[in-house]
Amino acid sequence: MSMSTGGGGSYSSDINVTPMVDVMLVLLIIFMVVTPMLQSGVSVAIPKTLNPDEDQNINKETAIVVAVPETGVYYVGRDKIDRDRLTEKIQGLLENRKLEDRVVYIKGGQMASYGSVVDTVSAIREAGIDRIGLVTDKKKTDEK
Repeated sequence: MSMSTGGGGSYSSDINVTPMVDVMLVLLIIFMVVTPMLQSGVSVAIPKTLNPDEDQNINKETAIVVAVPETGVYYVGRDKIDRDRLTEKIQGLLENRKLEDRVVYIKGGQMASYGSVVDTVSAIREAGIDRIGLVTDKKKTDEK
């Protein structure tokens, strides 16, 4: 008097992929939500050029980026800062770095005046930094 389960009492060696697909979809959604938050600094509509030189150091966590999204507005990383404190903030961030790592990047927005960007360069030079990078986007071939 044995009960028959229809499988003949043997184990099935088939892989059940449904749980794996569920986990992969959840991970995909998590990465899609988190990835835009990983951008460091402030969003700035920066100018586009045909052949910008790519410096991979700007993507590092330790990179110092000064953003000028509009005239008279300054950010160091994500922190809004007054022009008067910009020099001392940069000096504080770079005081313990080696000479070759003392680089400051400037994201000058399209709405920022030329004078604000020059003022930022001046503040960085007052901090004793002579290696300054200007950040641009690469222009696509179909853009004018």
